[in-house]
Amino acid sequence: MDKYLVNITKYAEGQLKEISHYIANELNDHDCAMRILDLLENEIYSLSQLPQRIVLVDEEPWHSEGIHKMIIKNFIVYFWIDEARMTVQITGVVYAKRDQVKQLAKMNMK
Repeated sequence: MDKYLVNITKYAEGQLKEISHYIANELNDHDCAMRILDLLENEIYSLSQLPQRIVLVDEEPWHSEGIHKMIIKNFIVYFWIDEARMTVQITGVVYAKRDQVKQLAKMNMK
């Protein structure tokens, strides 16, 4: 089975740090922050195998652009697949209760 390279954009990395910081400092739960970060990273890197198994977003124009969404607990990971380069590009990690269309519009999809 072919493996894909998983690339996390700086924007998505920043979002992961914000999530971890919020849980650790605002909610004062460092252990939970580490568990959530580990879970998110493990699921993200699982996309190295069969990333196509994850559904496309429903919203346009992102659906037509091939943007996928993976739901992990209370978070949504957005990504697209570059088949020619065998790469999965992680473009965002967002708390599920946020306005997803607004969050998608902020992301650089390149």
